Amino acid sequence: MNELEIIHHRQIDGLSLFFDTVDYRTPHVHPEWELIWVLEQPLCVNCAAQRWVLQSGQMILFNPNEPHEFHKQGESCTFLCLQISPQILPAMLPVHVDGRLLHEYLSIEEMAQIRAAFSRILSAYLDKEDHFALTCVGETCLLLRKLLDTLPCHLRTQEETQSNDKRNARLARLIRFVDDNYMQKIRLADFAEAEGCSLGYMSRFVKSTLNQNFQEYVTSVRFNCACKLIASGHSKMLDVCMESGFSDYRYFSREFLRQYGMTPEEYSRYAKRTHLEATAVRHSLHSVERFYSRQDSQILRDKYGI
Repeated sequence: MNELEIIHHRQIDGLSLFFDTVDYRTPHVHPEWELIWVLEQPLCVNCAAQRWVLQSGQMILFNPNEPHEFHKQGESCTFLCLQISPQILPAMLPVHVDGRLLHEYLSIEEMAQIRAAFSRILSAYLDKEDHFALTCVGETCLLLRKLLDTLPCHLRTQEETQSNDKRNARLARLIRFVDDNYMQKIRLADFAEAEGCSLGYMSRFVKSTLNQNFQEYVTSVRFNCACKLIASGHSKMLDVCMESGFSDYRYFSREFLRQYGMTPEEYSRYAKRTHLEATAVRHSLHSVERFYSRQDSQILRDKYGI
C-alpha cells in the first residue's frame, strides 16, 4: 500500500458493520465515524498522540478522517466495527468528538443501552429481513446522535478542517516514503528536506501523529514485512531478514523474539498452522486481520451473545 490506507466495507449506503480479528493494522483513515466494540482479548489503539488499551466489553469512537492504528496485546483481538458515513447525518459532520472512550463518559445504564442498540443493528444487518436497511440506518442515527450528545465534542472550524486535511496528506506522504525505502538505510532528515521542514519539526510531527518516533515506525514496518514474508512461505530466515530491511540477523532474531514472543522459525510454524485454520486472513505490509462471511458472523454473534 503506497498511501495512507483507506478502508471500505460497505453493504448499505452510509453504513458498514463487520467482525474483525486483528493482529495489527498500521495508521489508516476512512471517511466514516467508526465505533469499535472489543469482544475478546485487549486491543491497543494509537490515535491523536494517545495510546489506550481497551479490554473486552469496552468501546471507542473515532472521528471521520482521523488517523488511528490497532494492534493486539497478546492473542489476536476480535471486535465488532460499525462505520457510519456522515452522509446519513450531514448536520453532524462538523462535530468532532474529543472524548473517544465511551466507558469514561457513559453510565453503566447508558453503556447497556448502547450495546442493546448495537445488537439490534447487527441482527437486522445479518438477518436481512424486510426493510432491514431502513432499520439499520434508523437505529444507527439514533445511536450516533446519543453518542454525540453525551461525549465531549466541539464544532470544527474551517481552519481546523483544512489543517487536518493538510496533516493527513503529509502523513500519507510519510507512509509512502517509508514504504518505498524501508529496505534500505532511511533517514527522516531526507523526508523533512523534501517537505521543506526542519528535522525537529518533522520529528514532532511523527511523534504527534504516530505516537512513536520515526525509527520505531520504520522498525515496525520492517517487522510487518518479515511476518508477511514468513507467512507467504519464505523458509530462509536470513533472506527474510535482509529483504525486510535488517542488516544484522542476530539483532533481527533477538528483536523478533522480543516483539512477538517467539523466534522467526517458531513464527513460521505458527503462520502455517493459522493459515490452514483461517483462510480468510488478510496479511499485508500494513495489516494482519481476519474478516468474516455472513454465516461466520452469525456464529460469532451467538458466541458473544450479541
